[in-house]
Amino acid sequence: MPVASVALKTVSLPEFGEPTLMPLIPRATYEARIEALLARGAKAGLDGFVVYGDREHAANVAYLCGYDPRFEETLLVIVPGRQAKLLVGNEGWGYAELCDGPYERILYQTFSLPAQPRDRSDTLPDILAASGLKPGHRIGAIGWKPFGAGDAGFGRTTLDLPSFIADTLRALAGDRGAVENAADLLINPADGLRAINEADQLAAFEFAATFSSQGLRNVLQGIEPGMTELQAARLMGINGLPQCCHPMLSAGRRAPYGLPSPRLDIIQRGDPITMAYGIQGSLNARAGFLVESAAELPEGISDYIGKLVAPYFSAAVDWYETIGIGVAGGALWKAVHQRIGDPFFGVALNPGHLIHIDEWMHSPVFSGSTIELKSGMALQVDIIPATGSAYFTTNIEDGIALADEPLREEIAARYPEAWRRIEARRAFMGDVLGIRLKPEVLPLSNIPAFLPPFWLSRNTAMAVAGR
Repeated sequence: MPVASVALKTVSLPEFGEPTLMPLIPRATYEARIEALLARGAKAGLDGFVVYGDREHAANVAYLCGYDPRFEETLLVIVPGRQAKLLVGNEGWGYAELCDGPYERILYQTFSLPAQPRDRSDTLPDILAASGLKPGHRIGAIGWKPFGAGDAGFGRTTLDLPSFIADTLRALAGDRGAVENAADLLINPADGLRAINEADQLAAFEFAATFSSQGLRNVLQGIEPGMTELQAARLMGINGLPQCCHPMLSAGRRAPYGLPSPRLDIIQRGDPITMAYGIQGSLNARAGFLVESAAELPEGISDYIGKLVAPYFSAAVDWYETIGIGVAGGALWKAVHQRIGDPFFGVALNPGHLIHIDEWMHSPVFSGSTIELKSGMALQVDIIPATGSAYFTTNIEDGIALADEPLREEIAARYPEAWRRIEARRAFMGDVLGIRLKPEVLPLSNIPAFLPPFWLSRNTAMAVAGR
Protein backbone atom coordinates (compact mmCIF):
# COMPACT_ATOMS: atom_id res chain seq x y z
CA MET A 1 0.00 0.00 0.00
CA PRO A 2 1.45 3.45 -0.89
CA VAL A 3 2.36 5.66 2.01
CA ALA A 4 -0.49 7.96 3.03
CA SER A 5 1.40 10.57 5.02
CA VAL A 6 4.91 11.51 6.08
CA ALA A 7 6.17 13.92 8.71
CA LEU A 8 9.22 15.24 10.48
CA LYS A 9 10.31 12.92 13.24
CA THR A 10 13.04 12.81 15.87
CA VAL A 11 15.37 10.20 14.43
CA SER A 12 18.35 8.47 15.99
CA LEU A 13 20.61 7.54 13.10
CA PRO A 14 22.65 4.46 14.09
CA GLU A 15 26.39 4.14 13.62
CA PHE A 16 26.57 1.61 10.82
CA GLY A 17 30.37 1.56 10.84
CA GLU A 18 33.06 1.71 8.18
CA PRO A 19 34.84 -1.15 6.41
CA THR A 20 37.99 -2.77 7.75
CA LEU A 21 38.30 -5.08 4.72
CA MET A 22 38.51 -3.96 1.07
CA PRO A 23 36.85 -6.22 -1.53
CA LEU A 24 39.00 -6.74 -4.61
CA ILE A 25 38.07 -8.15 -8.01
CA PRO A 26 40.10 -11.29 -8.78
CA ARG A 27 41.92 -11.65 -12.08
CA ALA A 28 39.77 -14.66 -12.98
CA THR A 29 36.70 -12.40 -12.95
CA TYR A 30 38.31 -10.04 -15.46
CA GLU A 31 39.18 -13.00 -17.67
CA ALA A 32 35.58 -14.19 -17.51
CA ARG A 33 34.30 -10.72 -18.39
CA ILE A 34 36.51 -10.56 -21.48
CA GLU A 35 35.30 -14.01 -22.57
CA ALA A 36 31.69 -12.92 -22.04
CA LEU A 37 32.26 -9.85 -24.22
CA LEU A 38 33.82 -12.00 -26.95
CA ALA A 39 30.78 -14.29 -26.84
CA ARG A 40 28.47 -11.31 -27.21
CA GLY A 41 30.64 -10.05 -30.05
CA ALA A 42 30.47 -13.36 -31.89
CA LYS A 43 26.67 -13.26 -31.76
CA ALA A 44 26.76 -9.70 -33.10
CA GLY A 45 29.10 -10.66 -35.95
CA LEU A 46 32.05 -8.69 -34.61
CA ASP A 47 35.63 -9.87 -35.17
CA GLY A 48 37.21 -7.99 -32.30
CA PHE A 49 36.97 -5.02 -29.95
CA VAL A 50 38.84 -1.84 -29.20
CA VAL A 51 37.88 -0.40 -25.82
CA TYR A 52 38.87 3.21 -25.18
CA GLY A 53 39.49 4.85 -21.84
CA ASP A 54 40.86 8.04 -20.36
CA ARG A 55 40.87 9.66 -16.94
CA GLU A 56 37.24 10.76 -17.25
CA HIS A 57 35.97 7.66 -19.05
CA ALA A 58 37.77 4.77 -17.38
CA ALA A 59 34.87 2.52 -16.41
CA ASN A 60 34.59 0.17 -19.40
CA VAL A 61 38.32 -0.55 -19.55
CA ALA A 62 38.50 -0.90 -15.76
CA TYR A 63 35.55 -3.31 -15.77
CA LEU A 64 37.18 -5.57 -18.33
CA CYS A 65 40.76 -5.64 -17.09
CA GLY A 66 41.21 -3.68 -13.84
CA TYR A 67 43.29 -0.88 -15.34
CA ASP A 68 41.98 2.67 -14.88
CA PRO A 69 44.02 5.28 -16.77
CA ARG A 70 45.31 8.05 -14.55
CA PHE A 71 46.80 10.68 -16.89
CA GLU A 72 46.62 9.23 -20.38
CA GLU A 73 44.36 7.60 -22.91
CA THR A 74 44.37 3.83 -23.20
CA LEU A 75 43.09 1.16 -25.57
CA LEU A 76 42.27 -2.44 -24.74
CA VAL A 77 42.37 -4.53 -27.92
CA ILE A 78 40.47 -7.82 -27.68
CA VAL A 79 40.59 -10.36 -30.51
CA PRO A 80 39.37 -13.98 -30.23
CA GLY A 81 42.16 -16.49 -29.68
CA ARG A 82 44.70 -13.86 -28.62
CA GLN A 83 45.72 -12.35 -25.33
CA ALA A 84 44.20 -8.91 -24.89
CA LYS A 85 46.58 -6.02 -25.56
CA LEU A 86 46.56 -2.89 -23.38
CA LEU A 87 48.05 0.19 -25.02
CA VAL A 88 49.45 2.68 -22.52
CA GLY A 89 51.70 5.72 -22.52
CA ASN A 90 54.86 6.36 -20.56
CA GLU A 91 53.20 6.93 -17.20
CA GLY A 92 50.69 4.13 -17.59
CA TRP A 93 53.39 1.55 -18.25
CA GLY A 94 54.36 0.84 -14.65
CA TYR A 95 50.85 1.31 -13.27
CA ALA A 96 49.46 -1.21 -15.77
CA GLU A 97 51.95 -3.76 -14.45
CA LEU A 98 50.79 -3.09 -10.88
CA CYS A 99 47.14 -3.58 -11.92
CA ASP A 100 48.09 -7.09 -13.07
CA GLY A 101 45.20 -7.52 -15.46
CA PRO A 102 44.73 -10.26 -18.09
CA TYR A 103 46.53 -8.34 -20.83
CA GLU A 104 49.88 -7.82 -22.48
CA ARG A 105 51.16 -4.27 -22.04
CA ILE A 106 52.03 -2.39 -25.21
CA LEU A 107 53.83 0.95 -25.02
CA TYR A 108 52.18 3.50 -27.30
CA GLN A 109 53.82 6.80 -26.50
CA THR A 110 51.37 8.99 -28.41
CA PHE A 111 49.11 8.40 -25.41
CA SER A 112 51.73 10.11 -23.25
CA LEU A 113 51.44 13.71 -22.10
CA PRO A 114 52.76 16.45 -24.43
CA ALA A 115 56.56 16.74 -24.72
CA GLN A 116 57.20 13.36 -23.11
CA PRO A 117 59.44 10.93 -25.05
CA ARG A 118 57.96 9.30 -28.14
CA ASP A 119 60.93 7.32 -29.37
CA ARG A 120 60.20 3.72 -28.34
CA SER A 121 56.81 2.71 -29.73
CA ASP A 122 55.42 1.51 -33.04
CA THR A 123 52.70 3.33 -34.95
CA LEU A 124 49.08 2.80 -34.00
CA PRO A 125 48.19 1.01 -37.29
CA ASP A 126 51.10 -1.40 -36.79
CA ILE A 127 50.18 -2.11 -33.17
CA LEU A 128 46.53 -2.74 -34.02
CA ALA A 129 47.49 -5.05 -36.89
CA ALA A 130 49.93 -6.95 -34.67
CA SER A 131 47.13 -7.32 -32.11
CA GLY A 132 45.08 -9.29 -34.64
CA LEU A 133 42.82 -6.69 -36.29
CA LYS A 134 42.73 -7.02 -40.08
CA PRO A 135 41.26 -5.34 -43.16
CA GLY A 136 37.70 -6.53 -43.65
CA HIS A 137 37.08 -7.02 -39.93
CA ARG A 138 33.96 -5.74 -38.23
CA ILE A 139 35.43 -4.01 -35.20
CA GLY A 140 33.40 -3.14 -32.12
CA ALA A 141 34.56 0.21 -30.77
CA ILE A 142 33.62 0.89 -27.16
CA GLY A 143 34.01 4.35 -25.74
CA TRP A 144 31.48 5.22 -23.07
CA LYS A 145 28.31 6.31 -24.82
CA PRO A 146 26.00 4.58 -27.32
CA PHE A 147 23.91 6.65 -29.73
CA GLY A 148 20.29 6.13 -30.64
CA ALA A 149 17.15 7.54 -32.19
CA GLY A 150 17.16 10.69 -30.07
CA ASP A 151 20.70 11.69 -30.99
CA ALA A 152 20.03 13.72 -34.14
CA GLY A 153 20.74 10.97 -36.62
CA PHE A 154 23.77 9.47 -34.91
CA GLY A 155 23.78 5.68 -34.77
CA ARG A 156 25.88 2.55 -34.68
CA THR A 157 28.69 3.93 -36.81
CA THR A 158 29.04 7.04 -34.63
CA LEU A 159 32.06 6.73 -32.35
CA ASP A 160 32.90 8.68 -29.21
CA LEU A 161 36.61 8.01 -29.56
CA PRO A 162 39.26 10.64 -30.40
CA SER A 163 39.42 11.11 -34.14
CA PHE A 164 43.04 9.92 -34.43
CA ILE A 165 41.92 6.54 -33.07
CA ALA A 166 38.61 6.39 -34.95
CA ASP A 167 40.26 7.35 -38.25
CA THR A 168 42.95 4.70 -37.77
CA LEU A 169 40.38 2.00 -37.04
CA ARG A 170 38.29 2.89 -40.08
CA ALA A 171 41.35 2.92 -42.32
CA LEU A 172 42.39 -0.47 -40.99
CA ALA A 173 38.95 -2.04 -41.48
CA GLY A 174 38.76 -0.64 -45.01
CA ASP A 175 35.80 -0.70 -47.37
CA ARG A 176 35.18 -4.41 -46.77
CA GLY A 177 35.02 -4.01 -43.02
CA ALA A 178 33.31 -1.72 -40.57
CA VAL A 179 33.82 -0.03 -37.22
CA GLU A 180 30.69 0.05 -35.08
CA ASN A 181 29.82 1.53 -31.72
CA ALA A 182 29.53 -1.48 -29.42
CA ALA A 183 29.10 0.29 -26.08
CA ASP A 184 25.61 -1.19 -25.73
CA LEU A 185 27.07 -4.66 -25.23
CA LEU A 186 28.51 -3.42 -21.94
CA ILE A 187 26.11 -0.76 -20.69
CA ASN A 188 22.68 -1.44 -22.16
CA PRO A 189 20.37 -1.22 -19.12
CA ALA A 190 18.39 -4.30 -20.15
CA ASP A 191 21.16 -6.81 -20.80
CA GLY A 192 24.55 -5.08 -20.90
CA LEU A 193 27.32 -7.06 -19.25
CA ARG A 194 27.97 -4.30 -16.72
CA ALA A 195 24.29 -4.11 -15.73
CA ILE A 196 24.62 -7.32 -13.70
CA ASN A 197 27.28 -7.48 -10.99
CA GLU A 198 29.00 -10.35 -9.22
CA ALA A 199 29.08 -10.60 -5.42
CA ASP A 200 32.64 -9.23 -5.36
CA GLN A 201 31.62 -6.19 -7.38
CA LEU A 202 28.57 -5.46 -5.23
CA ALA A 203 30.73 -5.76 -2.12
CA ALA A 204 33.18 -3.28 -3.66
CA PHE A 205 30.30 -0.88 -4.35
CA GLU A 206 29.12 -1.21 -0.74
CA PHE A 207 32.66 -0.46 0.42
CA ALA A 208 32.73 2.72 -1.67
CA ALA A 209 29.23 3.81 -0.70
CA THR A 210 29.94 3.41 2.99
CA PHE A 211 32.76 5.95 2.80
CA SER A 212 31.00 8.44 0.53
CA SER A 213 27.78 8.37 2.54
CA GLN A 214 29.65 8.60 5.83
CA GLY A 215 31.33 11.70 4.43
CA LEU A 216 27.95 13.40 3.96
CA ARG A 217 26.86 12.20 7.38
CA ASN A 218 29.92 13.89 8.87
CA VAL A 219 28.90 17.18 7.23
CA LEU A 220 25.31 16.90 8.46
CA GLN A 221 26.59 16.32 11.98
CA GLY A 222 29.25 19.01 12.03
CA ILE A 223 28.34 21.91 9.75
CA GLU A 224 27.86 25.32 11.42
CA PRO A 225 26.97 28.81 10.20
CA GLY A 226 30.08 30.89 9.62
CA MET A 227 32.07 28.03 8.11
CA THR A 228 33.40 28.44 4.63
CA GLU A 229 32.23 25.94 2.04
CA LEU A 230 35.75 24.51 1.99
CA GLN A 231 35.70 24.00 5.76
CA ALA A 232 32.36 22.23 5.51
CA ALA A 233 33.57 20.04 2.65
CA ARG A 234 36.64 19.09 4.68
CA LEU A 235 34.27 17.35 7.09
CA MET A 236 33.61 14.76 4.38
CA GLY A 237 36.96 13.22 5.27
CA ILE A 238 37.87 12.54 1.65
CA ASN A 239 40.28 9.65 1.99
CA GLY A 240 41.98 9.20 -1.36
CA LEU A 241 39.75 6.51 -2.85
CA PRO A 242 39.29 7.24 -6.58
CA GLN A 243 36.31 9.48 -7.20
CA CYS A 244 33.65 9.09 -9.89
CA CYS A 245 32.98 12.84 -9.96
CA HIS A 246 34.24 16.00 -8.31
CA PRO A 247 33.11 16.69 -4.74
CA MET A 248 30.26 19.21 -4.61
CA LEU A 249 29.22 21.60 -1.86
CA SER A 250 27.73 25.04 -2.33
CA ALA A 251 25.47 27.35 -0.36
CA GLY A 252 23.54 30.54 -0.97
CA ARG A 253 23.05 31.77 -4.51
CA ARG A 254 25.18 29.01 -6.11
CA ALA A 255 23.40 26.13 -4.36
CA PRO A 256 20.48 25.80 -6.84
CA TYR A 257 22.97 24.92 -9.58
CA GLY A 258 24.00 21.78 -7.71
CA LEU A 259 27.35 21.13 -9.40
CA PRO A 260 29.71 23.82 -8.03
CA SER A 261 32.78 22.88 -6.05
CA PRO A 262 33.24 24.47 -2.62
CA ARG A 263 34.88 27.88 -2.32
CA LEU A 264 35.86 30.16 0.53
CA ASP A 265 32.34 31.62 0.58
CA ILE A 266 30.92 31.90 4.08
CA ILE A 267 27.86 29.74 4.73
CA GLN A 268 25.19 31.87 6.36
CA ARG A 269 22.41 30.72 8.67
CA GLY A 270 19.28 30.38 6.52
CA ASP A 271 21.20 29.51 3.34
CA PRO A 272 20.07 26.80 0.96
CA ILE A 273 22.84 24.22 0.71
CA THR A 274 23.61 21.16 -1.36
CA MET A 275 26.42 18.60 -1.38
CA ALA A 276 27.48 15.39 -3.11
CA TYR A 277 30.42 13.03 -2.78
CA GLY A 278 31.08 10.14 -5.13
CA ILE A 279 33.65 7.36 -5.08
CA GLN A 280 33.94 4.88 -7.94
CA GLY A 281 30.91 2.67 -7.35
CA SER A 282 28.87 5.19 -5.38
CA LEU A 283 27.47 8.67 -5.10
CA ASN A 284 25.50 10.26 -2.30
CA ALA A 285 23.86 13.69 -2.20
CA ARG A 286 21.68 15.79 0.10
CA ALA A 287 20.17 19.27 0.01
CA GLY A 288 18.28 21.46 2.44
CA PHE A 289 18.51 24.68 4.44
CA LEU A 290 20.99 25.62 7.15
CA VAL A 291 18.31 26.34 9.74
CA GLU A 292 16.86 24.73 12.86
CA SER A 293 13.20 25.11 11.96
CA ALA A 294 10.75 26.50 9.42
CA ALA A 295 10.72 29.77 11.36
CA GLU A 296 14.21 30.53 10.00
CA LEU A 297 13.40 29.80 6.36
CA PRO A 298 13.49 32.62 3.81
CA GLU A 299 10.35 34.71 3.57
CA GLY A 300 7.50 33.16 1.64
CA ILE A 301 8.44 29.48 1.98
CA SER A 302 7.36 28.64 5.51
CA ASP A 303 5.39 25.78 3.97
CA TYR A 304 8.60 24.24 2.58
CA ILE A 305 7.90 20.89 4.27
CA GLY A 306 4.28 20.59 3.16
CA LYS A 307 4.74 21.94 -0.36
CA LEU A 308 8.04 20.31 -1.35
CA VAL A 309 9.71 18.02 1.18
CA ALA A 310 6.73 15.88 2.22
CA PRO A 311 5.58 15.00 -1.32
CA TYR A 312 9.19 14.44 -2.31
CA PHE A 313 9.85 12.06 0.57
CA SER A 314 6.57 10.25 -0.17
CA ALA A 315 7.83 9.74 -3.73
CA ALA A 316 11.14 8.43 -2.42
CA VAL A 317 9.34 6.01 -0.10
CA ASP A 318 7.22 4.76 -3.01
CA TRP A 319 10.42 4.35 -5.06
CA TYR A 320 12.04 2.26 -2.34
CA GLU A 321 8.95 0.16 -1.79
CA THR A 322 8.34 -0.40 -5.52
CA ILE A 323 11.82 -1.38 -6.60
CA GLY A 324 12.60 -5.08 -6.79
CA ILE A 325 13.58 -7.94 -9.04
CA GLY A 326 11.20 -8.21 -12.01
CA VAL A 327 9.87 -4.67 -11.59
CA ALA A 328 9.82 -2.65 -14.82
CA GLY A 329 11.78 0.60 -14.86
CA GLY A 330 8.61 2.39 -15.97
CA ALA A 331 6.94 1.44 -12.68
CA LEU A 332 9.60 3.37 -10.77
CA TRP A 333 9.14 6.36 -13.04
CA LYS A 334 5.38 6.22 -12.52
CA ALA A 335 5.68 5.88 -8.73
CA VAL A 336 7.67 9.10 -8.59
CA HIS A 337 5.67 11.11 -11.10
CA GLN A 338 2.36 10.20 -9.50
CA ARG A 339 3.65 12.06 -6.45
CA ILE A 340 5.73 14.88 -7.87
CA GLY A 341 4.97 15.03 -11.57
CA ASP A 342 3.59 18.56 -11.30
CA PRO A 343 5.79 21.11 -13.13
CA PHE A 344 6.43 22.89 -9.80
CA PHE A 345 8.76 20.07 -8.76
CA GLY A 346 10.81 20.24 -11.95
CA VAL A 347 11.79 16.56 -12.03
CA ALA A 348 13.31 16.32 -15.49
CA LEU A 349 15.93 13.58 -15.28
CA ASN A 350 15.45 9.86 -14.78
CA PRO A 351 14.37 9.17 -11.18
CA GLY A 352 16.92 6.42 -10.77
CA HIS A 353 19.75 4.87 -12.78
CA LEU A 354 22.35 2.13 -12.82
CA ILE A 355 25.51 2.99 -10.96
CA HIS A 356 28.87 1.36 -11.50
CA ILE A 357 32.50 2.45 -11.58
CA ASP A 358 31.09 5.49 -13.34
CA GLU A 359 28.44 7.41 -11.43
CA TRP A 360 25.77 7.13 -14.15
CA MET A 361 26.21 4.04 -16.30
CA HIS A 362 22.76 3.98 -17.93
CA SER A 363 19.14 4.00 -16.81
CA PRO A 364 16.23 1.58 -17.18
CA VAL A 365 14.00 4.15 -15.42
CA PHE A 366 12.01 6.26 -17.87
CA SER A 367 8.41 6.74 -18.90
CA GLY A 368 6.96 3.54 -20.33
CA SER A 369 10.12 1.51 -19.75
CA THR A 370 9.46 -2.24 -19.86
CA ILE A 371 13.04 -3.09 -18.85
CA GLU A 372 12.82 -5.49 -15.92
CA LEU A 373 15.22 -5.03 -13.03
CA LYS A 374 17.40 -8.05 -12.29
CA SER A 375 19.37 -9.57 -9.47
CA GLY A 376 22.89 -8.17 -9.46
CA MET A 377 21.90 -4.67 -10.53
CA ALA A 378 23.18 -1.68 -8.57
CA LEU A 379 20.95 1.38 -8.77
CA GLN A 380 20.85 4.86 -7.34
CA VAL A 381 17.74 6.65 -6.17
CA ASP A 382 18.26 9.96 -7.94
CA ILE A 383 15.11 12.06 -7.72
CA ILE A 384 16.13 15.70 -8.16
CA PRO A 385 13.52 18.46 -7.97
CA ALA A 386 14.54 21.72 -9.61
CA THR A 387 11.81 24.17 -8.59
CA GLY A 388 13.63 27.24 -9.88
CA SER A 389 12.07 29.14 -6.99
CA ALA A 390 12.79 30.19 -3.41
CA TYR A 391 11.73 26.69 -2.37
CA PHE A 392 15.09 25.52 -3.74
CA THR A 393 15.15 21.73 -3.63
CA THR A 394 15.37 18.64 -1.42
CA ASN A 395 17.35 15.57 -2.28
CA ILE A 396 18.12 11.94 -1.51
CA GLU A 397 20.75 10.23 -3.66
CA ASP A 398 21.81 6.84 -2.32
CA GLY A 399 22.68 3.47 -3.80
CA ILE A 400 21.03 0.09 -3.46
CA ALA A 401 21.71 -3.35 -4.88
CA LEU A 402 19.23 -6.00 -5.94
CA ALA A 403 20.13 -9.55 -4.94
CA ASP A 404 18.12 -12.73 -5.09
CA GLU A 405 18.41 -15.27 -2.28
CA PRO A 406 21.48 -17.14 -3.64
CA LEU A 407 23.33 -13.86 -4.22
CA ARG A 408 22.35 -12.59 -0.77
CA GLU A 409 23.65 -15.79 0.77
CA GLU A 410 26.93 -15.46 -1.13
CA ILE A 411 27.44 -11.85 -0.03
CA ALA A 412 26.60 -12.72 3.58
CA ALA A 413 29.00 -15.68 3.60
CA ARG A 414 31.93 -14.00 1.89
CA TYR A 415 31.51 -10.43 3.19
CA PRO A 416 29.96 -10.75 6.67
CA GLU A 417 31.09 -7.28 7.76
CA ALA A 418 29.35 -5.64 4.78
CA TRP A 419 26.30 -7.84 5.31
CA ARG A 420 25.95 -6.67 8.91
CA ARG A 421 25.89 -3.07 7.71
CA ILE A 422 23.31 -3.89 5.04
CA GLU A 423 21.04 -5.64 7.54
CA ALA A 424 21.34 -2.75 10.01
CA ARG A 425 20.42 -0.26 7.30
CA ARG A 426 17.39 -2.30 6.30
CA ALA A 427 16.28 -2.40 9.93
CA PHE A 428 16.68 1.35 10.31
CA MET A 429 14.70 2.06 7.15
CA GLY A 430 11.90 -0.27 8.24
CA ASP A 431 11.75 0.20 12.01
CA VAL A 432 12.57 3.90 12.25
CA LEU A 433 11.62 5.46 8.89
CA GLY A 434 8.74 3.09 8.15
CA ILE A 435 9.97 2.13 4.67
CA ARG A 436 9.06 -1.46 3.73
CA LEU A 437 11.81 -2.91 1.56
CA LYS A 438 11.51 -6.13 -0.38
CA PRO A 439 13.99 -8.81 0.76
CA GLU A 440 16.13 -8.34 -2.35
CA VAL A 441 16.74 -4.60 -1.79
CA LEU A 442 20.12 -4.00 -0.15
CA PRO A 443 20.80 -0.40 0.95
CA LEU A 444 24.45 0.62 0.56
CA SER A 445 24.40 4.04 2.25
CA ASN A 446 25.24 4.97 5.84
CA ILE A 447 22.49 7.61 5.64
CA PRO A 448 19.84 5.34 4.09
CA ALA A 449 16.84 7.49 3.06
CA PHE A 450 17.78 9.88 5.89
CA LEU A 451 16.39 13.26 4.83
CA PRO A 452 16.87 16.16 7.25
CA PRO A 453 15.38 19.30 5.66
CA PHE A 454 16.75 21.55 8.43
CA TRP A 455 20.46 20.84 8.71
CA LEU A 456 20.88 22.45 12.14
CA SER A 457 18.16 20.22 13.58
CA ARG A 458 20.46 17.24 13.28
CA ASN A 459 18.20 14.54 14.69
CA THR A 460 15.07 15.54 12.81
CA ALA A 461 14.29 13.79 9.54
CA MET A 462 11.37 12.73 7.38
CA ALA A 463 9.62 9.44 8.15
CA VAL A 464 6.41 7.61 7.29
CA ALA A 465 3.58 8.75 9.56
CA GLY A 466 0.64 6.74 8.25
CA ARG A 467 -0.70 4.48 5.54
